[in-house]
Amino acid sequence: MKFKHILTISLLVVTASAFVTPKKASRTFVSNYENVLGTSLELKFKALNQADADQAETNTLMEIDRLDNVLSAYKADSEFNKWMKNGNQPTKISADLFQVLQAFENYKILTNGALDASAEVIAKVWKKASSENRLPSVTELQTAVAKVKQKHYVLDEKTQTVTRLDEVPLALNSFAKSYIINKAADKAIHTTGIENVVVNIGGDMVVKGSQSESIEIADPMADAENDLALTTVKVSNMAVATSGNYRRGFSVNGKWYSHIVDPRTGNPVSEIISATVIAPNASEAGALATSFNVLSVSEIEKLASSRNDLEYLLITKNGEEIKSKGWSKYEIKVEKPVAISTTNNKADKLWNTKYELVVNLEIAQIEGMRVRRPFVAVWVEDAAKAPVRNLAIWYNKPRWLPDLKSWTRTNGDEFKKGAEGKLSSTSSATRGPGKYSLAWDGKDDSGNLVKAGTYTVYIEVAREHGTYQILSQTMKFTGSAKKVELTPNTELASASLDYRKISTPKK
Repeated sequence: MKFKHILTISLLVVTASAFVTPKKASRTFVSNYENVLGTSLELKFKALNQADADQAETNTLMEIDRLDNVLSAYKADSEFNKWMKNGNQPTKISADLFQVLQAFENYKILTNGALDASAEVIAKVWKKASSENRLPSVTELQTAVAKVKQKHYVLDEKTQTVTRLDEVPLALNSFAKSYIINKAADKAIHTTGIENVVVNIGGDMVVKGSQSESIEIADPMADAENDLALTTVKVSNMAVATSGNYRRGFSVNGKWYSHIVDPRTGNPVSEIISATVIAPNASEAGALATSFNVLSVSEIEKLASSRNDLEYLLITKNGEEIKSKGWSKYEIKVEKPVAISTTNNKADKLWNTKYELVVNLEIAQIEGMRVRRPFVAVWVEDAAKAPVRNLAIWYNKPRWLPDLKSWTRTNGDEFKKGAEGKLSSTSSATRGPGKYSLAWDGKDDSGNLVKAGTYTVYIEVAREHGTYQILSQTMKFTGSAKKVELTPNTELASASLDYRKISTPKK
């Protein structure tokens, strides 16, 4: 009898288990936008379904818009600009604006003046002078620095008011973006069904949730989108921010100057060309990444010495890498591609390794509006129309890849045999919205140098609810520099092919 009961129970368990639905696996959902806070936006959500990811995306974008309307220095009707126009009377402001203004005061003290909202007055001097292709005079810079050193506003925590003390222009750009990233990521991770979040705005990002994220750190001396990363870190529930002089700046008489200025001297920074900071809070990571471009190495070491939750990587103008003591706990080893050896005919003349092809493209923008980044494929074919090298394939769902018709016909089958694209994010200095560059070093997809000769470069763009466009250009690559401007179209505001001798990076 006892045996019969056990058998009956066992049969019931087996029968019941047959009706249990297998647990659905989580997936990573990716979205890319242009013209968000003056740069590009990447969102990644780990969720069970598209609906939850879509809701997290909506929540994230709403929070970005809300805070942009508070902190923007570019929107005339932002809360920040309304306060700036309100004269020297006490003005009650939102908690967000109060926190950011207060943080600027705190970081100004912490960094010995390296971070200052009024550095905008110095930036304006340099912008005006560079537009006239000259350097600012000593008097202009001394006057600007003297203005920066003044106290510009007083905060009253009890009444949540702020009072301007002068008319010096201010800008919150240094880390307002990071403040927004942090708040937006909080909104996303608290969305039902979301397990992990990555919000990446212009190369500064925050990771929140149940899993760690691999993040590539861009090499400031090899700045194309498809160049090998300088290194890769793995973080969870942390922020990563990179600031540097290699994407934004200006030239005067042929010399490159950083857009980051030292508020204490009035001069653009030059010794450190890239600073990456890992910190628990995105605002702090962004503020310190900017400051670390300004401070000396000894000042940076002193500032970070009392913290065990803050790490950094500095790149000097000579290419030296300076890492904090704990940086290695985040750094992971990534195997670099190994070329497959092939036998070339000795008579074959190979690609001149002193040259590279840089493909520049600018995705068309709608003024004042963010837009989803379209699917883009950039690849190279030889004279026999055989694919040689894929330089970029940007998409978010494999099922939409056939929209890139020409690329799919040429590369699709081979692509399906391998990985379905890169999921790691990249931390880098901020770029302008929609502006990208890709480099071809003369190697095929296996890492082998191709023969010198004639090749065709294709740029294909397909936009959801938009148009389909494809550009192609045949060029001879034999060691003679040449630049070709391609005809713009509905989806590409500009595109060019620059076959050039590899030069030293901008200093």
